[in-house]
Amino acid sequence: MALMPQHDPQTRQPIDLTNCDREPIHILGNVQPFGCLIAVSRDWIVTHLSTNAKNMIGLDPEHVIGTPIADHLPKDVLHSLRSRLQIAAYSETPSRLFNVKALGDDRLFDIAAHQSGTNWVIELEPKGEIETTPDGVWSVQPLVARLRRHDSIKRLAMEGAQAIRAMSGFDRVMVYQFNEDHSGSVIAEIKQPGMEPYLGLRYPATDIPKQAREMYKRSVLRLIADVDAEVSPIVPELNAEGQPLDLSLSVTRAVSPIHLEYLRNMGVQASMSVSILKDGELWGLFACHHRTPRVVDYEKRTMIELYAQLFNYEIALKDSEQSRQEAEDAKELHDRLMTRAADHHGFAKNFEIISEEIRQVIPFDGIIFYSDDRIMRLGSTPDDDQFMALIRFLNTTAASNVFASEALSERHPPAADYANEVAGVMALPISRHPRDYIVLFRREVAQSVKWAGNPEKPVEAGPNGARLTPRKSFEAWQQIVKGQSTPWTKSERNAAEALRITLIEVVLKLSDAAAIARKQSADKQDLLIAELNHRVRNILNLIQGLVRQGRDDALSTEAYTRELGGRIHALARAHDLITAENWSPTSVKELVELEVAAFLSDKADRLHLDGDDVLLAPEAMTTIALVIHELVTNSTKHGALSNETGVINLDLSRDDRKALVVDWTETGGPAVTAPSRRGFGSTIIERSIPFELKGEAELNYRLTGLHARFVIPERYVSDAKVQRKETLEIVTSDTEDGPVPSHVLVVEDNMIIALDVTDSLTELGVEASQVASSVTEALSLLDKEAFDLALLDVNLGAETSIQIAERLQKDGIPFILATGYGGANELARRYPDAPILSKPFGSDKLKQAMTRILLEK
Repeated sequence: MALMPQHDPQTRQPIDLTNCDREPIHILGNVQPFGCLIAVSRDWIVTHLSTNAKNMIGLDPEHVIGTPIADHLPKDVLHSLRSRLQIAAYSETPSRLFNVKALGDDRLFDIAAHQSGTNWVIELEPKGEIETTPDGVWSVQPLVARLRRHDSIKRLAMEGAQAIRAMSGFDRVMVYQFNEDHSGSVIAEIKQPGMEPYLGLRYPATDIPKQAREMYKRSVLRLIADVDAEVSPIVPELNAEGQPLDLSLSVTRAVSPIHLEYLRNMGVQASMSVSILKDGELWGLFACHHRTPRVVDYEKRTMIELYAQLFNYEIALKDSEQSRQEAEDAKELHDRLMTRAADHHGFAKNFEIISEEIRQVIPFDGIIFYSDDRIMRLGSTPDDDQFMALIRFLNTTAASNVFASEALSERHPPAADYANEVAGVMALPISRHPRDYIVLFRREVAQSVKWAGNPEKPVEAGPNGARLTPRKSFEAWQQIVKGQSTPWTKSERNAAEALRITLIEVVLKLSDAAAIARKQSADKQDLLIAELNHRVRNILNLIQGLVRQGRDDALSTEAYTRELGGRIHALARAHDLITAENWSPTSVKELVELEVAAFLSDKADRLHLDGDDVLLAPEAMTTIALVIHELVTNSTKHGALSNETGVINLDLSRDDRKALVVDWTETGGPAVTAPSRRGFGSTIIERSIPFELKGEAELNYRLTGLHARFVIPERYVSDAKVQRKETLEIVTSDTEDGPVPSHVLVVEDNMIIALDVTDSLTELGVEASQVASSVTEALSLLDKEAFDLALLDVNLGAETSIQIAERLQKDGIPFILATGYGGANELARRYPDAPILSKPFGSDKLKQAMTRILLEK
């Protein structure tokens, strides 16, 4: 529910609030205790002041009202306010100042300022111990980026709810979408475990009346920090002209006791609503609930507003994409119907085909084509007498418009006799005199709508007077709708209008029997077929080339998929190394170790890596990664690693040109002969370095094993600053499916990483995961919940996870350590059994660590 001012800010006339969609809405001249309000006139004389200003900022209304504001606020603060209000005069949104020493001492405030009639309204919120975000507005961008991966409104809404909850910390965040009748449906919900679900519930239009919806368009974010908090009056209640101060855009203004009662009945102590707008109209709301009082400071609320504005853009974009697709579908239908009409068999012989074409765009249960007193029908339809009566009714409607109704019997009472066969109708007139039609029919559907209360509930006396009392129960209430079909949507009505125009063209074409018209249509069809044939041949040639490229290396589809997947993962591992070093030169030995780790497992002692480490430029890493990957793959299949005795010697050296020389020598394996053909993998080994890096590659298939020498030019090579250890620590990535925990605790102070980890856990089959961003929050969750596994970020800002690890070990809960610093040594020494994940890590590494720790347990 939103709140409206008592006076229209444009006309300055009182707003009649006695009958606002059966539930009056009013606004009190009060403010909430998390901020205070000062109003000044155009000449900056204090005209109104909230009574809590005395305790909050030391201003006593009795001595301040009527005095210059310059007597009470520092000059630099007033200068900033004047500048911001100059900008605010051109918009209805408040101007904002964050972390301001508003009183000349060390106390910090967030300030909102806006124009209200002839007054400037200034609101101050003390920062105090209020939670803030270290990343600020920066964190909005990656959250918005996550929206772009979703292809439906509901998935977009769920992602938006998850982001708002991550930013605000509320127990529950819902996305509430308005329907055409102004009722609302909960289409997405993110909540704490144990809370009653509201997803799928529908709320009557009276819950958010018309005036409230208009207010949500102007004031996009509303916060109620504590429903039981005592509000502070604004004095004086009326100005010298006898008018109250307009609080329409006030961010700290109090709320209706009706709404507070409504929230208490839901078990809500704090709430926040954020408007979702599309094309300037109210599309829906982010509705946030918390079971305890909660203050979200103004800086973070501004960040949430920014996210909501970008979310609005994504909603509009998805809607535009949908509209564009619908237009394309309608155009394709037009083209197909025109082609059918051009055929010499005519519309009648193609009726079944044309009907199916229409059904793909506008679903129906029955269809009748009526022309020249002839009826053709398919599916569930009225009989001939019933239909002719319907035609007489349709002839009374506008000749140039589509007629649609999901409750035909309400508009045409005789339809009640066949409501069990037909409940909804859409009629497309395709001529004027006489009227011909294509009529689509839909069967009756008993629509089960889950209401969050009875939408017909009358006004009754309550503790706040004779008005609609908020419902005491939020159990689902069903309304069964009889005599109605599924509604004809706006997009279906638009498609029908386009189809009507198309069908008029079709009828005109059918009435024109001239041979030249038919020949032109046939010529167009031949041209279309020729162009289609040409494009299909090009596509087939491209597919043939791709198949041939993989055929040399793969005997089956599964094998080819493994080969292709391996190459992609090799590139991913190289990219991980590059990004881990901030796109700077990276160790060759690290690259080799990462690549062979995927294959060697218990054969670690069969790779001997000699020579001084060097660093490779990022642009060379992917090429070298693919080459090493193919060498290891081939050795595992055919070379030294294909039996129990073979070994590989990999030697790194620099030649007199300072180029890097890589010698790969296999011994002890099966006898080797040069391949009779070159597969795609062999092509990568032999040609990638010469082609991509202008280096050298030489392969020698000796009987005792393969010897390969590669030369990487000096411009890609630099000396390693620190001599790395020679011992390889190989951990297999080929992990079999192991046990999957049901409930996982994720301790991570970066919101984006936490969201990605929970997504990965869901993909791996984890039923539930909860996120804590601090030691205190994690310990609190451990007191309340039972977890099977925990994933701990080692460094939590100014804290570490040592205290959490101690608690987990005491409770016998296994855990995994994650670090982005490579410095988990202290925790690793304390807890040697805990796997360590180096950031960034993906689902495969997470799965590997979970399998290891749970199997060991």
